Amino acid sequence: MSKTKKRIILITGCGGLSTATAKKFAAEGDTVVLLSRNKKTLALVRREIADIGECFAYRLDVTDEKKTKEIAAAIHKKFKSIDVLVNAAGILGPVGPFHGNLFSDWKETLIINLVGTACLCHAVLPYMVKKKSGSIINFSGGGAVQPLPNFSSYAASKAAVVRLTENLAREYSEYGIRINAVAPGVIKTAFMENTLAAGPKKAGNDYYKKMLGQNKSGGDSPDLAADLVFSLSSNKSHGLTGKLVSAKWDPWKKLTAKEVVRINGNSEYTLRRIDNQFFYEKK
Repeated sequence: MSKTKKRIILITGCGGLSTATAKKFAAEGDTVVLLSRNKKTLALVRREIADIGECFAYRLDVTDEKKTKEIAAAIHKKFKSIDVLVNAAGILGPVGPFHGNLFSDWKETLIINLVGTACLCHAVLPYMVKKKSGSIINFSGGGAVQPLPNFSSYAASKAAVVRLTENLAREYSEYGIRINAVAPGVIKTAFMENTLAAGPKKAGNDYYKKMLGQNKSGGDSPDLAADLVFSLSSNKSHGLTGKLVSAKWDPWKKLTAKEVVRINGNSEYTLRRIDNQFFYEKK
């Protein structure tokens, strides 16, 4: 990938994953634009990234459609391009059996995690369509591909983000736009902190013990997830699109152009129903 022209990278959120991802892009010479509703954290992270490379910041609630479109237009006017969008903003939501969740909190989780992701995609896609290029990476996570008891709003929102990713990837492939989702692993972020704070009764004994072990070991590396996001945004991924890729478990570093052509043409790394007719459970 040529670095003669700085790419404009939009990254939502100011958590551990967002920060690691922003650092990666800044270190590679791209211009990073941070978007977050948390004014104080946004300023702190911006200063941290600015020590590495070019970084700008806009305060934004990702669920505010009007403001999102206004900021996307302002960014495009200022930089003349929007090349990459990374949707990393998200919350864990209520923990515990579904019937005990405060339903307003349950809905808010879907609004932030799913609607917020869709809102940013809706705002930046017109600019990518016009220039017939671009890359969008959405963060998925636990519960997207299998049940995650006691985390129903989080799991439902992340599964929906994957299907949104797959749909948009097909809709916009003719414009040279690639759209993928990333499963980052279990990283020491607010997700882990809030799960541990909820306790074993709400989180479930087994999952709580798993989080305790992950916390003690330091968790998975956010830098690995950031490296994957950067790879998916670049020519290093050989045009991979419409896929959910695990930073920790999938062999994404070794994928060749020939393998990507094959994967793009089949159902690998996508959500499917096992029916033992078209899709089989491994024996």
